[in-house]
Amino acid sequence: MRKKALFIGGTGTISTAISSAVAASEEWELYVINRGNRNDKLPSNVHCITVQDINNEKDIADKLKGLLFDCVCDFICFCKEQIERDYRLFNGKTKQMMFISSASAYQKPLENHIISESTPLANPYWEYSRNKIACEQFLIEKYREEQFPITIVRPSHTYDERSIPLGVHGKNGSWQVVKRMLENKPVIIHGDGTSLWTFTHNSDFAKGFIGLMGNPHAIGEAFHITSGESVTWNQAYQAIADALGVTLKPYHVSSEFLAAVSDYDFTGSLIGDKANSVIFNLDKLKRVVPNYNPTIRFDQGVRKTIEYVLSHPEYQKEDKEFDQWCDNVIETLEQAKRNIQPLKN
Repeated sequence: MRKKALFIGGTGTISTAISSAVAASEEWELYVINRGNRNDKLPSNVHCITVQDINNEKDIADKLKGLLFDCVCDFICFCKEQIERDYRLFNGKTKQMMFISSASAYQKPLENHIISESTPLANPYWEYSRNKIACEQFLIEKYREEQFPITIVRPSHTYDERSIPLGVHGKNGSWQVVKRMLENKPVIIHGDGTSLWTFTHNSDFAKGFIGLMGNPHAIGEAFHITSGESVTWNQAYQAIADALGVTLKPYHVSSEFLAAVSDYDFTGSLIGDKANSVIFNLDKLKRVVPNYNPTIRFDQGVRKTIEYVLSHPEYQKEDKEFDQWCDNVIETLEQAKRNIQPLKN
């Protein structure tokens, strides 16, 4: 008899690859509960349960009545109130509760750029990360006091074919940066572009995640799932420009300046995350999932993403406000250079 898994969400950047792989396996029978907006992307053998309000606990309980699961994962849980809801719904009804946290929860500023699961959790710069930490703390307490069977997963920068991963972009995503490259315009890279970063393709992430599902050695534990590759931001932007067949025109700006001149949360997403050099130690994951082996190099994965986005206009969302902001930032800094007298020997 196949094991039963329930995904809350199941059609996002991280979860789509997992849902497809789980549905294709002989081991699992997959149920997905969400608003049904993108369930056409799921394999036909997935049991789709539609709810209009994920916080309507009675409605969810009624629709899941009589079902017991070997694994439940909430892909759209972002605050403590939501994980408390999950606990009420699934305590005693699943053998494993998997929570998607975030690698941004790790200590900022970092004392050691090599990150293991024992790296402290503390991020004073980003509320998103602090909310994830609060969720983790709640689950750990329930595991220690009641043996609630938790597994915590911390993704870093995971991407798929629908969005090109970048450091500095606007509210509508990364397309406007790509458009600037295609138009031979300079693009902003935070800092001097030499800090190290890790990008993980969602199909690689799925391999590690599925290895943790139903795994008794994962209960009560936390794992980050990333690729084993580290690249500088300069290398990442160059890989994107190469895939587009254009010349990269990088314009380096400090993260502090970007955060100061934007209402977009660059304090959190840059200073609290992407501006930090990080290398992830994968030893713990590989001990529990011995066959975990990420295979998609960033330059390979992002080339496929670019090909997909260029052939699907629905993912080419322009952001004229961000485009003008980039021009203003660059012109302001260039004007400052012209206004300052050079320091002479």
